[in-house]
Amino acid sequence: MTITGRLEGRYALITGASRGIGRAIAVRFAREGATVAINFSGSHDAAKETLRQAQETTGGSGKLHMIVQADVGDEHAIARMFDEVLSAWGHLDILVNNAGIQSEAESHVYPVDEYRRILDIDLTGPLICSQVAIRHYLSRPGGGTILNCSSVHEIVPKPGFIAYSISKGGLRNLTRTLALEYADRGIRVNAVAPGAIATDINAAWKDDQEARANVESHIPMGRAGTPEEMAAVFAFLASDDASYVTGQTLYACGGLTLFGEFKENWSS
Repeated sequence: MTITGRLEGRYALITGASRGIGRAIAVRFAREGATVAINFSGSHDAAKETLRQAQETTGGSGKLHMIVQADVGDEHAIARMFDEVLSAWGHLDILVNNAGIQSEAESHVYPVDEYRRILDIDLTGPLICSQVAIRHYLSRPGGGTILNCSSVHEIVPKPGFIAYSISKGGLRNLTRTLALEYADRGIRVNAVAPGAIATDINAAWKDDQEARANVESHIPMGRAGTPEEMAAVFAFLASDDASYVTGQTLYACGGLTLFGEFKENWSS
């Protein structure tokens, strides 16, 4: 794979970067020349592995990659995270709101406390992180970029995952609202909406041949995506190649949003 160095000289904070898509984004951004801050909430060892991979791909260039712990569902932890990152670098160019969780229960019995927990992490956290990033971007010349990791479920209903579905629908309008509000001040805001991606969070089907075949049977392209494919989309949107793109959600989903059941003409 050819890496172009499109993010050389830029500083990026990626939330939820200790595994999965977040890790792939951090490593790809480092390969593209960025200095990355790897946020994690749970496993310090997993975050260190992301850092190791970022440093390895940078090839000993001396970039000040770092890890920073914070639960993005906690506004005070978010404030401390940005203080730590800006104290170390004095500068931020790219924020990636990637951290997210989900849980399953029928909607009529979905626990309200669980709903609030997921909204805090998946939607309110990205808002607060974006507020802090925008205040920094406005404080100095050059603007900045915000990228949100959404999901096909911002437009495709996901029964049994009501809180997650609401959070991703809200993330779509968060992206569009911030993009419109700050478009004339050098700040671009976009989202990537993955489909079924082979990450550890999807281990229930990723590592089960029969279950994976069932999942992939619903994907028009016939296969799950990889974290690295998602990271490539984030890298494009973070770069000057996307300098005239704002307020958009790019669906990287293998065609899941194309209503694949209509490939066969059963409706006419």
